[in-house]
Amino acid sequence: MPVRIGIIGTGAMGLGVVQSLVRNGIEVGARDILPRAEAAAVAAGATAFPTAAALVREYRTVILLVVDAAQIEDVLFGQHGAAPELVPGAVLIVSSTVPPAYVATLASRVAVRGARLIDAPVSGGPGRASEGTMTIMVSGDAQAIGECAAVFDAIAGRRFVVGARAGDAATFKVLNNQLAAVNLAAGAEALAIATHAGLDPRLFLEVVGASSGASWIFADRMARALEGDYAPRAATTLLKKDVAIAVDAAAAMGCDAPLARAAREAFDAAVAAGYGAEDDASLLKYYASRVRKM
Repeated sequence: MPVRIGIIGTGAMGLGVVQSLVRNGIEVGARDILPRAEAAAVAAGATAFPTAAALVREYRTVILLVVDAAQIEDVLFGQHGAAPELVPGAVLIVSSTVPPAYVATLASRVAVRGARLIDAPVSGGPGRASEGTMTIMVSGDAQAIGECAAVFDAIAGRRFVVGARAGDAATFKVLNNQLAAVNLAAGAEALAIATHAGLDPRLFLEVVGASSGASWIFADRMARALEGDYAPRAATTLLKKDVAIAVDAAAAMGCDAPLARAAREAFDAAVAAGYGAEDDASLLKYYASRVRKM
């Protein structure tokens, strides 16, 4: 069990992970390019490092929880990148939602330095990250996964080992987020139409929640939207990014994904309309504007 672990990326999700690790007695080093995010991690009990390289020099097990593949590239291979500091036996846990093919390639690139990669995306949002009750999907080096079991137990309520290849867990996560995006888009569209038809939107939410159209993300996001609460727990730009990854990954496998493409178009349009920094519950506002224009 690694009793010392570094984390790069201490935004909303990463901060929750720091809190759960510290609560379970694990020493945490932290790095984030945003001073306020890094300060929040320090307040939660982590030790800050000036660069990703400095952190990896100190910790043999490191979680990456940054926004996208471009940020991983910068963290590892950019100026002050951490890759040169990886030593044989080091473990890199990739918990960002990134393309499966990228994760597979990254595993080979760090293996050149003797490091091992665990593909370990997470689901559940900042609240569950802070509670240590996220779902985590894990694939990759079996020995490394075993060594990090206590870390996964600290940050997740449910752990699924889904394959031996780096990229397998990323595929699970991307398809999960594809479903989330499609469900949310369909639900926001239905609620916008119901409201336009003169139905009580709160009653509609309640009835659907007790019927076959129910979904967790519809109930969670639309309840907030009806209260006018668009404070970003999960910004619209993030699910926009994720559904785009899903569409591209499906195309790379020779699979058609028309519903995912439709959701991608909706999220692209919502971001273009100015809702990108708001919670993805703001998709309701986008669909409401479309209904009014018909």
